[in-house]
Amino acid sequence: MIEHKSFDPYSSALFTDLYELTMLQAYDAEGMTAPAVFELFFRRLPPHRNYVMVAGLEQVLSYLEHLQFTDDELAWLHQRQQFSEAFLRTLKDFRFTGDVYAMPEGTVVFENEPVLQVVAPLPEAQLIETYVLNQIHLQSVAATKAARMVTAAAGRDIVDFGSRRSHGTDAALKVARASYLAGAIGTSNVAAARLYNIPALGTMAHSYIQAHADERTAFLAFTQEFPETTLLVDTYNTLKGVQEVIDLARRLGHAFKVRAIRLDSGDLLELANASRQLLDAAGLQEVKIFASSGLDEHTIAALLKAGAPIDGFGVGTNLAVSADAPEIDFSYKLVAYDGQPRMKLSSSKGILPGRKQVFRRVSSGQMCGDVIAQFDESLEGEALLQPVMRHGTRLAAGYVPLDKVREYAGTQREALPPELQRLEDVKVPYHIAFSAALQATTAQLQHDLERAT
Repeated sequence: MIEHKSFDPYSSALFTDLYELTMLQAYDAEGMTAPAVFELFFRRLPPHRNYVMVAGLEQVLSYLEHLQFTDDELAWLHQRQQFSEAFLRTLKDFRFTGDVYAMPEGTVVFENEPVLQVVAPLPEAQLIETYVLNQIHLQSVAATKAARMVTAAAGRDIVDFGSRRSHGTDAALKVARASYLAGAIGTSNVAAARLYNIPALGTMAHSYIQAHADERTAFLAFTQEFPETTLLVDTYNTLKGVQEVIDLARRLGHAFKVRAIRLDSGDLLELANASRQLLDAAGLQEVKIFASSGLDEHTIAALLKAGAPIDGFGVGTNLAVSADAPEIDFSYKLVAYDGQPRMKLSSSKGILPGRKQVFRRVSSGQMCGDVIAQFDESLEGEALLQPVMRHGTRLAAGYVPLDKVREYAGTQREALPPELQRLEDVKVPYHIAFSAALQATTAQLQHDLERAT
């Protein structure tokens, strides 16, 4: 089968599950186009996570701004002979005309808190479910993992090295973005650096060393092209590689501008200590040590706790796939339709009914509790859901430069109570309450539904 080269699945209105389209045709036949409210939230924190850092809003808003069915897509749907001609005609003029409220990217969130809220005609709010979940989920998983690594690094640099282990090209780009948002200083992925205007960082692979007769020749040749570089020293024998760097410094004198060495295998604690001693003894205190090789937040924390003189960490697989917690239980659920609250009665997958708001109390710069309330309530604390799109058009709050988002995410990490910043599961979870009005609405609607069924 020949692929359609002009088809861009990443921005297509067809990036949706089939049942969204079948429901849309049914809604259309029934005339069900009244305003609906859908909310994105998760019921449970992932394993070994004390919070989630939400990300991906930028991509959602951009998608909604440009959402429409192309003639080619409509022709493809027509060929399937699954949808009525009348319905396909309505899709030709389909646009997103609704409102979006969201927590800013970089916000730390907890169970049952709506992080994004869509208020739109029912078919519009329904169709976008798949894309919204896809983007918020992936980037929130990555941002949360990266935030933990940044915390573990305690001021040392974190760099995304994960593209080759990511689950596809789009995931690699989004992981690079989310990790930078969460506090990493850059990425090895050049396309991501260009796309999101973030630093591209990296130097050489072992193959470069192997391609030369020896390390001495390789180091000299590379520094002639890139003087302020990081040299990979563990291709053959790590400490001999460090000694070659020292010898290079002696030969080049004032022309020596190498910034760091990189350790990529072996006992990183032992090798970092020995390398630091060699470099310092040679008067190369300004040459830093960068480490990679299967790192995650736990190994980073353990190395630093043991006193490893490491200045930065390249993290790959464990960041790219968030190996210990690769998914968050995000759901996108209808909570109101035509002015009336809606809910499910499932014991394990319940939904808090009605449009909601989250109020967060902060004392002395530290978060001290959230209240999930009805949207029209006014309670103590900051209202976290803010308008970012109205009538299908982005508001000023929906345009936030990534560097500003990154700064905000840093303040969010710092505002977390110390126990939530730990890598271990917290014994006393963050305090989340439900307003009396929301509890009353939930109890009444549950009573009414149980009687009706």
